[in-house]
Amino acid sequence: MTAPRADGSPAGKAAAGESAPPPPDRADQLAAAVLAVPGVAGLHGGMFGEAATYLPGRKVAGIRLADTGTTTVHVTVVYGRDIDEVAAAVRRAAAALIDGPVDVVVEDVAVPGADPLTEIARPSSPQPWSTA
Repeated sequence: MTAPRADGSPAGKAAAGESAPPPPDRADQLAAAVLAVPGVAGLHGGMFGEAATYLPGRKVAGIRLADTGTTTVHVTVVYGRDIDEVAAAVRRAAAALIDGPVDVVVEDVAVPGADPLTEIARPSSPQPWSTA
């Protein structure tokens, strides 16, 4: 049992004038479980942001809970990790929370510590056509 708040309202309940935070959605729970899988760098919203579950006032990118019963999880994997092993671990983590088939889509590979906007464009050594 938790102690009541300083204003006397029970812990876990909203005080007068406050709105209670919404309970975690299935998509939020699944996102947290997937992000805890070793080798997952993050969730990925897809090329056009289409891979998401839409909730009132927000969306959970990278998680698509379809009415058909199939769940699709879009991830970015850490460079150097076995993609098949990471995808299988994501599938197992999702299966613990979701009934039905789970499709895992690896959208990208991330190099730890690299800035994706500059590392790709900057060659590691001067090129013959460069002025450097």
